[in-house]
Amino acid sequence: MNDVVSNSNYFGLILSIFVFLIAVRLKARFKLAVFNPLLVSSTIIIAILVIFNISYEDYNASADFLSYLLTPATVCLAIPMYRQRKLLKENIGLIMVSITSGVICSVVSIFVMGKIFGLTKEYIVTLLPKSITTAIGMGVAQEAGGIIALTVAAIIITGIFGNMIAEMIFKVFHIKHPIARGLALGTSAHAIGTAKALELGEVEGTMSSLSICVAGIITVVAVPLFVSFFL
Repeated sequence: MNDVVSNSNYFGLILSIFVFLIAVRLKARFKLAVFNPLLVSSTIIIAILVIFNISYEDYNASADFLSYLLTPATVCLAIPMYRQRKLLKENIGLIMVSITSGVICSVVSIFVMGKIFGLTKEYIVTLLPKSITTAIGMGVAQEAGGIIALTVAAIIITGIFGNMIAEMIFKVFHIKHPIARGLALGTSAHAIGTAKALELGEVEGTMSSLSICVAGIITVVAVPLFVSFFL
């Protein structure tokens, strides 16, 4: 099977799109948070690679084209931000305080739990950037001396989990304001959370998109300082 994949330039691309479409249909059919398309499609693809003994390197090489779509997809997040620029200006102070407090809570909670469970410095700094985008998180973890592969896994799991439980959390704590919802999703669950925010509404998507950028910048500055003082 590996030979077939190696000789196909588009096997990974076709498989990824096909499985994701199935996952989307499952979510639409059952309407349950556990059927998160990214979680379901990742699980199915991993199972296929294991069952048919396909190496990740071969799969990734044939699906690499999808990575090129990440940049334009990210840039597209600027569209709702531009449409809601007046709202951003009117609430800039609230937005900055909310995002900053979210980043601080994330970093401190990881530090405290790491100490409680007896994790070494290497593992703590690996998990510190869990709530920001993968590209920034990898750089932060590498600079701090973390394990990049585990950082990527932590970021993906955080995003999927945030996407899945967001609506439940909003209902339990009666969080109805669109700005609050968007800031919470973007600050805690980065791009995957922003996908959920865009489902909730344009204001939520705008605030979540902004949170990704601001939270990433704050984390880049905060984590090295935190590590130097407390680890």
